[in-house]
Amino acid sequence: MTNVLIVDDSAFIRIQIRKLLESNGFNVIDDAANGNIALRKIQELRPDLGTLDITMPEMDGLECMKEIKKMDYLPTVIMVSAMGQEKFVQEAILNGAKDFIIKPFKNEEFIRNMNKYKY
Repeated sequence: MTNVLIVDDSAFIRIQIRKLLESNGFNVIDDAANGNIALRKIQELRPDLGTLDITMPEMDGLECMKEIKKMDYLPTVIMVSAMGQEKFVQEAILNGAKDFIIKPFKNEEFIRNMNKYKY
């Protein structure tokens, strides 16, 4: 089963994504409200897959993605953000994100994208 870490500063979004993923066969192992917490949890929990918002306090998703890229353990990261401008998408992909889902998303589209990285 694919273990997932959800990273978003919105508790509502974290709950929404958790319910959606768990009802579609993913194992959500934890969540984080910012990039600093996410980095600690990636090292500690070693998720297979992570969702990562861009706009967050303390450390945003793009900065977090750069730090993840330096780690000895690299989960598959999918950016999930309302910041859909092309420059943000490009920066995320250049720094190692595998995909980019723009909020607000349709549940079916979200799961179809996430299923590409499920195992």
